Order: sequence, then C-alpha cells, then structure tokens
Amino acid sequence: MKFDQPATPNPIDQERVVTRPHTRIEGPLKVTGQAPYAYEYQLPETPTYGFVLGAGIARGKIKSIDTAAAEAAPGVLLVLTHENMPAQGASDTPVPQQEDASPQLAGPEVRHYHQAVAFVVAETFEQARAAASLIEVEYEVTSGQFTLADTVDSGEEPDDAVDSVVGNFEKAFDAAEVTVDLTFTTPDQSQAPMEPHATIAHWDGEQLTVYTAHQVVHWVKRGLALTLKVPQKNVRVISAYVGGGFGTKLLFFSDAVLSAAAARVLGRPVKTTLQRPLIFNNTSHRAATIQRVRLGADRNGNLAAVGHEAWTGNLPGGDTEPACEQTKYLYAGEHRQIQTRKTELDLPPGASMRAPGEAVGMLAIEGAMDELAEKLGVDPVELRLMNDVQFDPEKGPKRPFSSRKLAQALRAGARAFGWDDRPRTPQERRDGEWFIGYGVASAFRTNLVKPSGATIRLEPGGTVTVETQMTDIGTGSYTILGQVAAEMLGVTLEQVQVRLGDSEYPESSGSGGSWGANSASAGVYAASDALRRDLARKAGYTYANAVFRNGKVWQGAECTELSELAGKEGVSATGSMTYGDLDEQFMQAGFGAHFVEVRVNAYTAEIRVNRALSVVGAGRILNPITARSQCLGGMTMGIGSALMEELHVDHDLGLFVNHDLGEYHVPVHADIPDMDVIFLDELDDASSPLRAKGLGELGISGVGAAVSNAVYNATGVRVRDFPITLDKVLAGWDAQE
Repeated sequence: MKFDQPATPNPIDQERVVTRPHTRIEGPLKVTGQAPYAYEYQLPETPTYGFVLGAGIARGKIKSIDTAAAEAAPGVLLVLTHENMPAQGASDTPVPQQEDASPQLAGPEVRHYHQAVAFVVAETFEQARAAASLIEVEYEVTSGQFTLADTVDSGEEPDDAVDSVVGNFEKAFDAAEVTVDLTFTTPDQSQAPMEPHATIAHWDGEQLTVYTAHQVVHWVKRGLALTLKVPQKNVRVISAYVGGGFGTKLLFFSDAVLSAAAARVLGRPVKTTLQRPLIFNNTSHRAATIQRVRLGADRNGNLAAVGHEAWTGNLPGGDTEPACEQTKYLYAGEHRQIQTRKTELDLPPGASMRAPGEAVGMLAIEGAMDELAEKLGVDPVELRLMNDVQFDPEKGPKRPFSSRKLAQALRAGARAFGWDDRPRTPQERRDGEWFIGYGVASAFRTNLVKPSGATIRLEPGGTVTVETQMTDIGTGSYTILGQVAAEMLGVTLEQVQVRLGDSEYPESSGSGGSWGANSASAGVYAASDALRRDLARKAGYTYANAVFRNGKVWQGAECTELSELAGKEGVSATGSMTYGDLDEQFMQAGFGAHFVEVRVNAYTAEIRVNRALSVVGAGRILNPITARSQCLGGMTMGIGSALMEELHVDHDLGLFVNHDLGEYHVPVHADIPDMDVIFLDELDDASSPLRAKGLGELGISGVGAAVSNAVYNATGVRVRDFPITLDKVLAGWDAQE
C-alpha cells in the first residue's frame, strides 16, 4: 500500500480502541521479570562470556599486544586481537571503515579512546574480566584534537546538514531596529540507557542468531552480515525488548560484532555486555556544539533577519549534530542564513541522541527569542505568536505545513500555567530564600515516516496475532500496534497478541527519529486492510460495505463471526506501507509549547524545577497513556540537559572522564517536579492513514530553553554555556556587583 494522497475516512476513525487509554499489554511480563532482554535469553547450550578491553589511548597505533598471560588464565577459551581476528568487511558503524579488520576491534590503528583492542572469552564473566586485565598493550601515541572550540576555523559544510540562505541576511540584520547576537555552547552528552549494550550470539552451522539490544532490527542484520561477510539470509536478529536506547542503539558496537565472530570460532554461544564505563567511550554520544544566533526585528517584534550558525565535531565520516535544522521552519523572517560546520575531532563517535539537532538547537534559538523579547519589552509568548507562520518560511505558501498548532499550544499553555501571573522582571518574586522564575519555549520536531510492514493473522477462535520487526524501547509499541489491529478488525485489545523485534517478521521502520509509532502503525494498518479484504471476500460481502465490529463482519443487518471465517487453520495477510511525496508538498512537523517554573536559592544558587507543563500538537494521539509517558520522559531529559548533563572531556588524553552513572548526572526522582501534559486535538491528513505524527522527541525539544529562560527570570543571570550549574549563576551575580 502506498500513501501518496492525504488520508480519507477509514476504519481508524471509529476510535473504539485507538486513542483510548490502554495500559501496556507487555507490562505484566516486564514487572514480573518474564520479558527477556538481550542478555537474559536462555539457550539450550551453556554460553561462554565475552569481555571487551578498551584502548588506553585516544589516537595512535598498537606497537605490540601480549595476550599470553590472558590465554593461560583459568577458564579462558579465546582471546581476539587485530592479529587473529577473522577478516571483516566494512559495515554500518560510526567509526572509520577498513577492509580485513573489524571496525569494532582496533588494530593496529586506534581511532578513539576505549575502542576495543582485545576480546576475551571465558567460561565465566569473572574469568574473562580477570584475564583481560592481564593483557599488555604497548602504544605509539599520536597527538589528537579534543577541543571543539580550537577547531571552528577548520569547519566544513557537511553532507548531512545543508546550508540555507534566503534573501540578504547580513543587510537585513544590519538594518534591523532591534537585534540580538548571541553565542551558546552545549556539551557532549551520553544517551545513558538503563539497559547496557548487550548481545548473545550463537551459530547453527552457517546460520547466526543474535539476541541484541537494538532499535532497528534490519539495520543491525544488514550491518552484521556485511561485517562478518555472510549473506543476510544467514543472519537472524532478535530484539524483542529493549531497555531504552535514545539513539545509541540505532548503531551496533563491539558487543555484537565480537560476540558473533568469537562464537563462530569457538562453536559455542558467546554473551557479552559492555561494562558501563566502556559504554560512554566505546559507543556513541551527542556531540558538543557552539552556536551563534542572530535575530533582527522591527520595534513591534516582527522578525526580518534570522541567522543561526552551528559548529560541531566528530570522527571522519561521522554524523553531524544538526543544531540549526529547526530554525529553518520555526518562525517567519524574510531574510535567513542558517549554516552548519563540522570539524574533525578525535573523541569517541558522535551520533544520534534523542531529538538530534532540535534538543540542543532549541536551547539556542529559544533562548535568543527570550532575549529578543526582553530587549523589545514584549511578552515572550506574544513574540512567538506574532512570528508564527503557516508555511515553510524558506519556500513560502507553495509549501504549507500539513498541520501546525504552535499558536494554539502557546495560548492553551499560557492559560493553564497561569502565565499572566508570572514575575515580569528578574528577582521580582521571592519565597523565603528562593527566587521564583517562569520560562517558556516553543516545541518543534520534524515529522518523519519510514516504510514499514507487518503480518496479521486471524487465529482459529477469532483472536488476532500481529508480527513485525518493530521494536519496543520502552515506548509502548506492543500496545499501540495491538490497538491498531484491534480497531481494524473489530475486536478488543485483549484479543490481540503482538510479537515484535524478530528479523523473521516483515521489515519495519524500527524505533528512532520519532517515526516508530506512526510508521509501524501504518504497516499494521496496511496488513490489516489486506486481511479485511480477504475476510470480506470469504464472507461473500462487498468490501466497501463491510463493517468489522464486535468480533464479526457485517454487511447491513447480515453478519459472520470472525471465528467462522478463520476456520481451523486461520487466515493471514502481509502488507506494508510506503510513501509518496506528500512530505515534499507539505512541511510536516510536530509543535508544542513548554512552560516551566523554577526556584533558585538566593544564597547558594541551587536550582530546582517546581513545575512544568507541555502542550503538544502531534496529530492523532494513538494512546494517551503511552503518549503522556513519552512526553514526561522527554521533559525529564530536557531538564537534565539544561541543568546537569555533561560529558567532561579530558582535553589532554581525549576521553570522557565521567564515564558512569555515578558521575554522569541525569535527573533522579528528587529532581523531577510536578509535570503535566496537554494534548491538542489534531489530525494530520498528510502524515499517514492514522493521521498521527511523531511524538517521542517532541517532548524534549525546547524544554531546556524553558528552564533556562525561567532561571534568568528568577536570577537575572543569563547562562548560555550549558548546563546551567550553580557556579555559573554565582559568577553572574558576582559580575553584577
């Protein structure tokens, strides 16, 4: 099925199951420990245990590596290094590729700190870990570049973040009556999912089965096949339950590659989990940025010039952190200059982290909008409203937004939050030793869709089974896809069984980029539509007149039980959803608004978030319980990004030194306040047959800026170097004295 025309009325519009608040159908399995994560699968054969040894330098070469003591250690079965690693092919990983050497096993060249240099396999985890400590590696160190600020002059336009220049920005900015010219910096950050990267690999002849923690099953299947130089048909990937990913599990790392390679050599299963310190430097992270935002407006606040430049760094061939992307679409402005430059750094690989680009880019553009509002003397909400636009600002009315409820979100949020009662000037409101401040920011995230397929089977007895490669990374995929199948076939959610995360099932979009729920649901829709047609034909009904309700197929007053149509063997159909060019005809994005109240201690500058509200316009909300959970999670990450998350770079040795959850600070329960979410009624006909849009990353985009703006409102100190820590606020107060 191809979606190339705006959605018309269809069975989803009944909303008997879809849009209703259903708790997670896999929840009981998770809370009772019966849902197996990658490291927990039980195999008939006793597994061996792998342990990855990471490089002790950031850049250079391995001069020698002595594994004799490790190989002689108790329980050790195999030690792999670049000297005996089976020949590998280039694959889809975030590090430089080279033939005949695994991209996930360094040697002789080392490209980043904690890149794997050896892999020890033993009968127990403890034996493998102990043996790894016996390996002696002599390095030849090469100087590297680990500081983004030192490389900005060498930045080049990357392939994956295209510059945008409309009109004459410099002339318009110089002529503007009111301007701001501001620089913001954001640090390296870690996705830090609760479940570590982990894999169990075993071979049955030429067939490889990999149980691994991954967000997109067919990506890792293809990548492992290329790396191991085996046909894709010989690789099966199972990733039924994933304990969080936030982007880092869009890629695969040394646990998957080395477990599979070692299992083939040994003829035994190998299970490996990356120890937490290795995850921070061996896998991916969100790269730091330096951003310059220039805005020019008339005295009424109408934007004429919008400029946003960003610099970010990565290993050669790595991704760009596209911090400027949202600025292309967020506000009006006739003259625009939006540019991204990438430099070469020798830090561990930068890649996707929740809302790549928007999460940090919104800190800058929404901070600048707040400062412009102050300079103009206008309400920050009103400034955003007067620069709202219903079409792509770069392409004009010929490319309208498919739906855009930014203005409605701002107004609804202001009413619900009590924005009119806000403190109008910094340090105006005080509660004992605490200053109180309010902040606001817009929310934006591009809506993406991906091809996705599924198989739907009507079982004997009238129950329904859904099978698709789609993954559930804690987002509610099991429940949402079950709801779509139940709606389409006229049964209850309790009558639907959902099976996910197996490469034997039809290829799916997977989880990432906020495309998962909408795209995978569209795949289930397509398969369900095919099954509905078969069942209507089997019942002797005209499909256009067939109605599926209460476990029956109806045509007028006549009906047939689904269980009767299923027969003794059941009936199944496979379908997939692909897309035309509606995303070119219409600019598609989710919008919203965040409101935050903070308190800042007048003596210590300790920052606490009192309450937060997000108002969201993201098309049809398929399940308000799981959707709310996604927004609350995004808000929590946004608070963490604003106030605490930072990978500290050792600028001499080239590593992230706070490489565990003890020193890499993320919000805990005590940090998170009273939070609420309001969903706006919205249908996006150009997005999918479900009229939904991406949601998972919209929840984080802009939250940090609302926190930052609230801190200023409380303290009178603008902190543009994130995260906002108390020492920076204290320094601002000292500077004011």
